[in-house]
Order: sequence, then structure tokens, then C-alpha cells
Amino acid sequence: MNKQDTVIEHNSPIVEENSHKVTLNFSDGVTKQFNVQPNKSILDEGLAAGMPLLYQCRSGSCSSCICTLDKGEITTINGESSTLLRSEHELGQRLLCVSQAEADCSIDLAYGSEVGTSSAQEVNAFIDSIEHIGVNTVRLTLELAEGSYMEFRPGQFMQINVPGVGTLRSYSPSSTNKEFPKMEFLIRLIPGGVMSTYLKERAEVDQILTLTGPYGAFFLREEHKRAPHIFVAGGTGLAPILSIIDTIRQLSGVKPKMLLSFGCATPEALFCLDDIQLREQWLPSLEARICVDQGAKEGHYLGNPVSPLQEADVTDPNTVAYLCGPQPMIDGATARLIELGVKAENIFAEQFVASN
Repeated sequence: MNKQDTVIEHNSPIVEENSHKVTLNFSDGVTKQFNVQPNKSILDEGLAAGMPLLYQCRSGSCSSCICTLDKGEITTINGESSTLLRSEHELGQRLLCVSQAEADCSIDLAYGSEVGTSSAQEVNAFIDSIEHIGVNTVRLTLELAEGSYMEFRPGQFMQINVPGVGTLRSYSPSSTNKEFPKMEFLIRLIPGGVMSTYLKERAEVDQILTLTGPYGAFFLREEHKRAPHIFVAGGTGLAPILSIIDTIRQLSGVKPKMLLSFGCATPEALFCLDDIQLREQWLPSLEARICVDQGAKEGHYLGNPVSPLQEADVTDPNTVAYLCGPQPMIDGATARLIELGVKAENIFAEQFVASN
């Protein structure tokens, strides 16, 4: 959609004299406006006004409600905190759930106006299988209960309620909507971890798990589906990347050039290598590079998944990149890709944080 085609929608039934107007600029060219009262969360006010905003934790702990400030002034609400890095804040990024407007402002969102229109839902699923696929990784396959359906965008995550504990853990499916009612998750086993302990000691086939979702602003942007793609994945950050790659394979038309750089700490920690190789056979335009921090064997790159990225990998200014893994990897990959010529606005990232 061109700028001249921009659609502006107003949805603020009550306007107080000291309120501020917030303009949301969605990636599909749609613009929506609403008013925010002083000392109120922009996210809360936006949702109350019917704005299709993505969110999840509402406490500044995740990045689902991330945006980029275009004009105006936004500050963090007193008593709230944000997980954004200083470098991200300096680039204008903000988390709407803990932010307040200090003046009329304009905000850019890296997703279309239709994305936030679907709300999260809760479903039950049966454990179909628990497969150890690496020294510290499990593939958990679930089957949704009869009559249940949970559509998600490839890359988004779900929250799973750990039975008997009442604790939620977030995981992105490595599967796609095409595989319903089955859903697959790649889960890292952490010593003493709540989900890890459950999977190792109590989980059995046919047990019921409760899932809520989908959440997150990290997902395949189909508007860029013809551009070259670069995927950088660390550890179980591979899960949403596999979902994205498989969705691209399922789309009609010519497939884009794709590069997957995936890595773990050691060769023993690697997993899903057969799955990756199979996708290279299915998709001749896909090249995979496997990395380890130490103990590299034949066919491995030594270093983290950023290390194999080369100048020849970015020959198109419209190249898009999807990064998922630990924050240092994301920071390093972002800097390297921008250095190679990828536009900052074409880099999408999701940080995977290990929970105990």
C-alpha cells in the first residue's frame, strides 16, 4: 500500500483536555489513532480503544508489544521497567505496555493492522510423544483435543502450563498450521528447570497439557516472501525458524534464496540435523551452515551462528533476516547483517531466554 493509500481510523470516544493523541503506523500502510490519558499505559489505552496491538506479558518482560517511536515523546511509567537494551532504546524502540505518552506521538509497528485482530485462546492437548533428540533437547509432540484449534503465525509462541506446578513456560512450535491437530516443540532441558523436570520425571504419553496463545510479534512477513531470506538460530531458537522455513515451502510460487545458520555449543548438543538436511533437499534454494563453539568436526563452522555470515550472502538490498536465540547472538547477528547491507527494518528477532 502506498502512502497516498493510507487509511486513517480514529477510535477515541472520550477526549480529555490533557490527553495525547497516539498515531499507530502499521506495516500494511494502515494508520489508526486514539487518545491516551496521562500516566496511563499506551498499550492498555490502545486495547481499550479497540486497537489491534500485539502483546503478551503486559509487564515489560517480553518484547511482544515493541514499537519504534517516529515522532513525539514516550517515557517509561514510574515504577515500571523495560527489558530493552540501551542501544534499542536509542534506536527509538519502546515497549507499549510500560510506556506513557508525554506529547502527541507517532509510532511505527513492524506488523500489519490485521495481525493483532485475533486474540489468544486456551486449548487442551494430549502428549503424543517425547523424543530426546540431543544431549539436552527434547522434541515434544502434542495433539490438540478434539474440537480444539489454535491458528498461529509461523514464529509465534505459546505458553504451556506445567502440570502440578501452575507455572507457565513459553515455546514456539517448530511445526506449522498444516500439521494440525499435531504440534511440535523443541525444548531445551535445563538442570532443575520446571518444564525440564516435568518432561524427565513425570510426563507420559496421553497426559493433558493446557496451551494458551499465540503470542509474539516475531513471525514470517509474507509481504517479503520473494526477497532473499537469512535465518540465524542458536539452540532451540531453531524451532520457530523451522516453522517459518516450512511455511515458505508450503506457499505457492518460486521460493526465495534462503540461508540458515544454526549452531550449538558443542557437536553433541546439535539436533535436528537430519530435518535440516531434508529441507535442503526439498528446497534447492536453501543452504544450511552448522556451527559449534568448540570441537568442530568435518562440515562444521567454528564459532557461533554469526561467524559464517559473509559479504556474498547479501547481494539484494531487500534481503530479510530472522534471528532467534540468546541475546548476544542476536546483537552480533544484527550488527553483522547491517554491516553486510541488510536494512535494519528488515531484521526481525526473538530472544530465547532459559527459565529455571
